[in-house]
Parts: sequence; structure tokens; C-alpha cells
Amino acid sequence: MGELRDIKHFLLPTDKLVLKEENVKVAIALKKSSVDFFKKEAKKHHTSYQKMIRQFMNWYVSHYQAIPADAA
Repeated sequence: MGELRDIKHFLLPTDKLVLKEENVKVAIALKKSSVDFFKKEAKKHHTSYQKMIRQFMNWYVSHYQAIPADAA
């Protein structure tokens, strides 16, 4: 294998791995069928349906923020 060397600062510090964003709690009314869909999918992927809804909303916003308003 050859000579081994110790590489300093190879990985980011843990505080740099966590992206901290402010969260705001909201209450929304969704169709039962929508919630049932997320619950079913969440169970298949061993996660919470709230987390899936949150990820979906974040993806949706990111997608449409990248599109100019007159092109949407």
C-alpha cells in the first residue's frame, strides 16, 4: 500500500453539515385523500408523512422560484 499519511481537516465540521433554516409551524386543511396518499407513501419509505409533505412543499417552492414569473 505504501506509506500512509494523516490528512488533517478532511471532512467538514459537523456544524457545517447541518443547514439551519428557520421553520414556521402552520395549520392547513388538506383533502383526506391527499393525507392518505402521503401516509401510505411514508409508510413504504419508513418516514413520516409530515416530513414528506414538508419536502414536497420545499421542492415545489424551489422549483417555481427558479422560473421567471412571466414564464410560469
